[in-house]
Amino acid sequence: MEPRAVGASKQDIREQIWDHMESQNLADFPRPVHHRIPNFKGSYLACQNIKDLDVFARTQEVKVDPDKPLEGVRLLALQSNKTLLVPTPRLRTGLFNKITPPPGATKDILRKCATSQGVRNYSVPIGLDSRVLVDLVVVGSVAVSEKGWRIGKGEGYADLEYAMMVSMGAVSKETPVVTIVHDCQVVDIPEELLEEHDITVDYILTPTRVIATGCERPQPMGITWSKISREMMEKIPVLRSLRAREQQAGKDVTLQGEHQHLPEPGRQQAVPLSAGRRPPDTPGPEANSMEAARGSPPGEGALLAADVYVGNLPRDARVSDLKRALRELGSVPLRLTWQGPRRRAFLHYPDSAAAQQAVSCLQGLRLGTDTLRVALARQQRDK
Repeated sequence: MEPRAVGASKQDIREQIWDHMESQNLADFPRPVHHRIPNFKGSYLACQNIKDLDVFARTQEVKVDPDKPLEGVRLLALQSNKTLLVPTPRLRTGLFNKITPPPGATKDILRKCATSQGVRNYSVPIGLDSRVLVDLVVVGSVAVSEKGWRIGKGEGYADLEYAMMVSMGAVSKETPVVTIVHDCQVVDIPEELLEEHDITVDYILTPTRVIATGCERPQPMGITWSKISREMMEKIPVLRSLRAREQQAGKDVTLQGEHQHLPEPGRQQAVPLSAGRRPPDTPGPEANSMEAARGSPPGEGALLAADVYVGNLPRDARVSDLKRALRELGSVPLRLTWQGPRRRAFLHYPDSAAAQQAVSCLQGLRLGTDTLRVALARQQRDK
């Protein structure tokens, strides 16, 4: 008997679905499916139904979650020569990875690219400043209703990923959302269980059905910072970067349990590094060597845990070259101190966590033929 979800909490519904799929042997590897987006027998068949959707035929860039039951959609996207974006698992090292099969990839290689191993071995990170415009979003679910209400595994990553895409302009309210589930996962979900940050779905694909939900409930309009805990901020570096951006834009980014912080009257706010605008203390590419040399590096006492050292700059490098590379990698600092004649620069981030994330992201960065040395400024000083 298929589970019903009347008069239950979200967790009740999850447990009911997981128990049912295991007891009826509907679940597939990895098992048990509890606390997961459950994989199921027939998931590949359900994924094939996406070929019947016009929205898939028209899409150029598709974001597909890394869950096992969505593997068939990832493969179809690659076989159809679409740009495939897969969120970083648990958002530990960024938001997206772009799957890039090697030239002339065989069917077997494409199948491997669609797996979790492929996400690790055949992908490149996509920074926050990359020009991403997602045409279609495919998410996993634990339960979903024919009205388009969705319940995930309870950690909120799919909802957060969508909100982050809204914040970076990668999706709009017209971007369709699809989910792939077993027929038994389509249940009645009380609308009162939905929260403002929950995403809804426009299409449900099962092994036997294609359901157009006609859902008119608005999608989240961005990150609801009051729902974000300090613990989550510590776990997700890219979230910290987005928060710094929105804070610079004057938005309320008060976290869960925090009191709203208002800037002191008359106090100048830090200016983010962006195209066409330069912090006051950063010489432009037109500055001559003497002027660039006058900007002394931060002294020992001034070096902060949020400062990053960039060394081994090419002798002919311009500050615009470094800015461009930082934007492409999504590691834009609040300020940049250029020390071109000394073949180095200092990047100033909002906190130590953002600086550490930048160091990790910029390892192996090259300008021209030179590989740059990147380290936390304090560590570089100690050396």
